Amino acid sequence: MKTPLAIGKQITKLGLLLMMGVTMSADAGFFGLGGTSWKEEVLLHDAQKIIVERSQSRGGRREIGQPPPVKEHAISFTLPSSNERITWTSEYGEDVGRANFDLLAIHVMKGVPYIVATPNLCLSYNKWGRPNPPYVIFKYDGKAWQRIPMSELPAEFKTINVAVSTLGDEDKLTGLGFVSAEKIKELNSDVKQPEYKTILREALPQKRINQMCMEMVPYKGSWVMPNDPIARKFIDQQKR
Repeated sequence: MKTPLAIGKQITKLGLLLMMGVTMSADAGFFGLGGTSWKEEVLLHDAQKIIVERSQSRGGRREIGQPPPVKEHAISFTLPSSNERITWTSEYGEDVGRANFDLLAIHVMKGVPYIVATPNLCLSYNKWGRPNPPYVIFKYDGKAWQRIPMSELPAEFKTINVAVSTLGDEDKLTGLGFVSAEKIKELNSDVKQPEYKTILREALPQKRINQMCMEMVPYKGSWVMPNDPIARKFIDQQKR
């Protein structure tokens, strides 16, 4: 099972990824497929359960011979306390060539929903500030989702409670249609990385972070390593 932050080593000898770091071939481009959807039974920290509708479409940039990534992923659910319908979407990012996030958990405290997500591969990880632990956390303020720091995520929230590998397990999920909390736990049992087995509160070792994803910065529509004058010069020449 591929984990959300599994990183491909697609670095050229100049140390940059052209076309926003996703493909080196003009033949690759965009490939889109129809969307899929299913429902999940999500177990909350207080033993309540909510039914979450999930849908995703494939598309975006990819290497030749590779399947299309998830282009957009959306969820919707009803808050137990108010019956308010809530939606959250991991939208397509032109700068990363795919959806920005992979969903890891949904939790609710005193009627307020929270989302724990992880950046979708290395470019997104750099885009969203290289968080460590590798989570991007959102809180619904009654009108919109707002990003919050880990320190504001209630300590009671510990579990990864949704199906993590929605691309690798897509056929299973859509085939089931409704995925029980027990089945979610079974599907996630193959995940090895501790940050995807439970919500970590302490930072991973920096060596591990660097192994997972090298630091890169955007430069004129491409991604380059910091302080890489050769890559920047090459890009400048291409832009003339």
